[in-house]
Amino acid sequence: MAGTKEGGKLAAKTNKIKYGKDFYKRIGSKGGKNGHTGGFFADRELARRAGTIGGRISRKGK
Repeated sequence: MAGTKEGGKLAAKTNKIKYGKDFYKRIGSKGGKNGHTGGFFADRELARRAGTIGGRISRKGK
């Protein structure tokens, strides 16, 4: 069942039983506190250039 929606639900249920109802809240909080670079918000011009490059890339096959 690994890699399916049902498997994911069962894994989430198990994690909540083992580690508490706030398991996902705690790991999400750790990830948010870990960042120190500011991301794209710190450099709006870089974000604009990256978006332009990404927008040019076609997702269609040839």
